Amino acid sequence: MTLAHDTWALMAPPPRLVLDAVETSAKLARDFTREYVTFHASDIGGELLDDVTLVVSEIVTNAIRYGTEPGDSLLVALAHGPDRVSVEVHDTRRASPRFKPESVERQRGRGMFIVDALATWGVHERPFGKIVWAEVKAS
Repeated sequence: MTLAHDTWALMAPPPRLVLDAVETSAKLARDFTREYVTFHASDIGGELLDDVTLVVSEIVTNAIRYGTEPGDSLLVALAHGPDRVSVEVHDTRRASPRFKPESVERQRGRGMFIVDALATWGVHERPFGKIVWAEVKAS
C-alpha cells in the first residue's frame, strides 16, 4: 500500500451516514449521496445520479416524518455496482411506507410514488425498526 492509496482512502466518502431525524437531514442525505456516488461511481451518468439523489431524499424524508420519534436518528447506507446504486434507510418504526390516495388539496404524500417510478424498492423488518431499501438502475 502506498501513501497515495492511504490518502485516497482517507478522502473517500464512507458508505454509511447517521443523521438526526430532523427535516434538515434530508438535504444532508442528498449531499452525502451526491458525494458518495460522484467519488465511488464516477462512471455513472448524471441522470442516474439525479434519480438516486431523489430516491434517497424521498425515503429519508418519509423516515423523518413517519418512521422516527423526536430525538431518534436514522442511518443511510449506499452501495454501487457498474450500472446501479443501492440505498438503505434504517429507521426506528416498523410501519411500512404507504401510498396515499391522490389529492389536489394535500401538499405531501407523493414521495413513495416517486420512489416507485425510479427504483425497485421494499422493506425489511429489523429489531426496533425497519430498513427501506431501493435499487436504482441505469436505463
